[in-house]
Order: sequence, then structure tokens, then C-alpha cells
Amino acid sequence: MLGFLKKVAEYTRDAVDAASYLAQGLSVTFDHMRRRPITVQYPYEKLIPSERYRGRIHYEFDKCIACEVCVRVCPINLPVVDWVMNKETKKKELKNYSIDFGVCIFCGNCVEYCPTNCLSMTEEYELSAFDRHSLNFDNVALGRLPTNVTTDPSVQPLREFAYLPKGIVDPHEIPSTHSRAGKLPSEMLEWLNQNPALEDSNKSNQKDLPQNEEIL
Repeated sequence: MLGFLKKVAEYTRDAVDAASYLAQGLSVTFDHMRRRPITVQYPYEKLIPSERYRGRIHYEFDKCIACEVCVRVCPINLPVVDWVMNKETKKKELKNYSIDFGVCIFCGNCVEYCPTNCLSMTEEYELSAFDRHSLNFDNVALGRLPTNVTTDPSVQPLREFAYLPKGIVDPHEIPSTHSRAGKLPSEMLEWLNQNPALEDSNKSNQKDLPQNEEIL
């Protein structure tokens, strides 16, 4: 008799748990039913990428010194640097530079470690093509000016839901001139200069961190 009552209690508990889970799922469903659908009419409307979005790499041929640092820091040794040694000047002469975006993982290491800042990440993300070989950009294609959603007159820029101000659900309700998500490095420095107490606290925290001992 005791075993039977125990089984009935377990069955009742499982039924109550299942009903509570079902009620939770329906509550989420009914909550979304009260919201207005937000549809981005691509390609006439496009979402604005974040400030530090890692899109297509922009390359400046005149700044490159063919040091091949980008090749060494790339996880897959992707950039192809074609250069020859000038015997008269004893310097490298760059012939061609290419990156295959069909293989690139957009980690940004090449941009971060470039000593001459000839590489930079852009907001361009529309790289689809019918032929994968067309994704292999040479120095001419890499030097093309990148597209920008906010400056394209044929596109209505929209902010992503996570970057909308508090209380606003539809990105169509705010103008495209509204401040974007995040802050640029120059804006962060200006903000730190306006808050010296915060900067002093960061310096004190860095001093408290344990220093790594040199390995002999």
C-alpha cells in the first residue's frame, strides 16, 4: 500500500511539473503575441553594425612595407604577400597583396599587429558570391572604399534591438542620426578624462595585480 501511494505521489508531482512547464511556455508565447512584429525590409533597410564590427578588411598599398607580420600572426597564414628584393636600395618592393575571404575567419589579428596601420576592419559584410574564387581579393579590390550603411542614401539604416534606447522596441521610431552602440576609442579617452576618479581607480587596480615572473 505504501509503495502504491508513493507511485501516485510521484505521478502527481510529475503532472504538476509538466503543467507548470507548459504554463511557462504559453506565457512566453502569449507575451510575444502582444508585440508588434519588427521586420527589416532588406535590402532597402539594413541594420547598423556595432562600432567594432569586424567586416571586410581594407588595405592601403602605399603604407605596406611587406614585413609579413600579418602572415605570421594569422592563425591560418592567410595573407599572400608577393615581394622582391631591390638590390640597389636593399629594400623589399611589394608586387601584390591578397586575402581570400572565403577562408578568412575575421579575427582581426592582422589589423591589430600591422606596424604601419595599412590594414583596417570595415563594416562591409555583404561578401556573398557565386564563385568562391571571386572572394580572393587582390590589393586593388582590398583598396576599394568600403560601404557604410549610415551614409548610403539608398538604404534606411536601422539599429539592432539590443542597442535601442530603453522603452523603444521598434527601430523605425528613432532617427538614424541617434548615437550608435558603444563608444569609439577617442570617445572612451574623453570620457576617462572627464572622470579622473575612475581612471585613478583603474590604475590602482592594475598595481594590485600580481606581476608575472620572468622565465629564465
